[in-house]
Amino acid sequence: MTMQVDPDNASESSMEVDPSHQPLEGEAYKELPVKKKSSCCTGLKAFLAALSFAYFSKSFSAAIMKSSFTQLERRFGISSSTAGFMDGGFEMGNLLVISFVSYFGAKLHRPRIIALGCFIMSLGSFLATTPHFFMGHYKYETLSHSSDNATSYIPPCSGNQIVTGLEGIPDCEKETTSYMWIYVFLGNILRGIGETPVIPLGISYLDDFSKEENTPLYIGILHTIAMTGPMAGFLLGSLFAKLYVDIGFVDLGTISITPNDSRWVGAWWLGFLVGGVINLISAIPFCFLPKSLNGEDEPSHVQKLPDAAKLNGHQTPRAESQEAVKWTAGLKDFFKSLKRALGNRMYIVLLCASLLQFNSFIGYMTYQPKYIEQQYGQSASKSNFIIGLVVLPAVSFGLLLGGFLMKKYKLDMIAATKMAFGTSFLAFLISTLYIILGCENHKVAGLTVPYNEQSVVWHAGSLSSTCNSNCNCGINQWDPVCGTDGITYVSACFAGCKNLMGSGKNTVFHNCSCIENVGLVRRNLTAILGECPKSDDCSRKFIYFIAVKLISSFLYAVGGTPFYMIMIRCVNKDLKSLAVGLYMLIMRTLAGIPAPVYFGAVIDRTCLKWAKTSCGKPGACRLYDATAYRYSFMGLIIGLRAPSYLLGFLFFWLVKKHFGRKEVKATENGGKENGPLSEEARPNGTERVADSSEAEKETSM
Repeated sequence: MTMQVDPDNASESSMEVDPSHQPLEGEAYKELPVKKKSSCCTGLKAFLAALSFAYFSKSFSAAIMKSSFTQLERRFGISSSTAGFMDGGFEMGNLLVISFVSYFGAKLHRPRIIALGCFIMSLGSFLATTPHFFMGHYKYETLSHSSDNATSYIPPCSGNQIVTGLEGIPDCEKETTSYMWIYVFLGNILRGIGETPVIPLGISYLDDFSKEENTPLYIGILHTIAMTGPMAGFLLGSLFAKLYVDIGFVDLGTISITPNDSRWVGAWWLGFLVGGVINLISAIPFCFLPKSLNGEDEPSHVQKLPDAAKLNGHQTPRAESQEAVKWTAGLKDFFKSLKRALGNRMYIVLLCASLLQFNSFIGYMTYQPKYIEQQYGQSASKSNFIIGLVVLPAVSFGLLLGGFLMKKYKLDMIAATKMAFGTSFLAFLISTLYIILGCENHKVAGLTVPYNEQSVVWHAGSLSSTCNSNCNCGINQWDPVCGTDGITYVSACFAGCKNLMGSGKNTVFHNCSCIENVGLVRRNLTAILGECPKSDDCSRKFIYFIAVKLISSFLYAVGGTPFYMIMIRCVNKDLKSLAVGLYMLIMRTLAGIPAPVYFGAVIDRTCLKWAKTSCGKPGACRLYDATAYRYSFMGLIIGLRAPSYLLGFLFFWLVKKHFGRKEVKATENGGKENGPLSEEARPNGTERVADSSEAEKETSM
């Protein structure tokens, strides 16, 4: 009987040591080294590369949307607040699924869920382009001008003018095409749904399978590469903004407006097409990545389980799969975890401070190109170019530097908090200079400057004067001309011009009675198409504006990576995915959705001249009060951001109180500085987080 047992024991013993002896047991095992080599393609570095490209693609699509903002307003004839609501569709889509994706997605195959999200983002980008193919050619309002090179005897100053661009709409029913912006809105919703799993599942996946000291660097790399997305997006948006919206479908020689004109609409739809293709490509690598990986500091034959699999002591893959399908039990566990996260005082204070910061940040980023256009008289193309080539590289360098400093000096929770809020507050102080770095209004007769010695009623504007009283000009016209006196007139008719020469963009108007005579010598008073450029002093202020923006953006970015880390580490480790997801949920709900709308409403209040449809309804704004725009826009940003630093001081006090006490206790016990991390990593660590105070005991950098 003993002889029968020994072979069995021997066979069991051989099975136990079999993995370590496989390379020595014959030809059948010679294929194993090949499998190990191929596994490097599906390792942590491969996931980091795929996630970096996903970050690039989603930020590229977001930048395309921001760079096309004013053009979409003009194309669809909508106000800034309506355009802000359209842009908020992204946040609405994100809001629909983010909390459940963040929690339940961590228990499923995270790379494949991210792949599905990228496919959905691609679909949303393609959907946003459909209005261009259904709306027909873009028609802007303009007076009919001569098409020959001889002197025209059809005077602009007459009652027989024809306004093209509107005469093709015989009734108001055809103006329903303006509601085509809803397709862009729906496309943004799909993009928001698709983007949902990328951040929480991607960051938690990295943090689960990487060394803890490497996580800040990885996040810094992610955000640095992600910043190349907006760079490419704004630069490509700059290129497309120079191209006429109907390029390839109309004769560009017949277009009388330039990219500097407030009626110009660039080829915005091309950017969305490119974004859809890039998002589609970004989904492919995630389809081939594994559900879990080996830790960076573990042997290749030992597979590390994600933290989500350790919730409530469930550590085996079988228990994890069973928990994933038991949705009822999982839902109860979700609300239990949610209560634990919301019971953490540090996390709640950080949420409130971030909410104020995010409101100002979202509002500024949404209308940043528009602000540059209206304040400094730049074209949409140049505004996008400045943001993409000058500002965003500074942000990228700041993000990378922040991650590098955290890794090099191994910053603890207290030091990371100082770095995050300190650099942000310094950037805030510098950015207050925007208030004084503004330009004067465009000189528009009857709106911002008077005709000769007449007074101007602000925001109402008396466009008629004695010099054009016999011209019978339409008050809803907007076909601006620049006079030799440096003043812009709403149209050649309002300038009192009697005749013209040339055609298209080269049209020159002569004998304009409203243009003041410069000097003592009487000369021909002429005007050309387009608004007059702003002064040289405004150009200098624009350079100062760029310098201030570079410095402040860099300082904000340096604190970005530490901020992400303190958000993750101020909660228990098993709540990382939920904490990130809940954070994004609140930011989307209370900042991402409302901020573009109420920022747009504030901007709309500074409009001096609205475009009018054939039904008499207001369209896009043609001219803003630059001074009122600057004070209201920047004042709102500063008003939101300033109180956030009071909450930042409160958060720092809570962090110092808790983690300072923990370091003292660790020193007294002779423990290592990173002792709490090993304690937190124990499987039974979750049994000691019944309330917020116990949860904080498990928290560390």
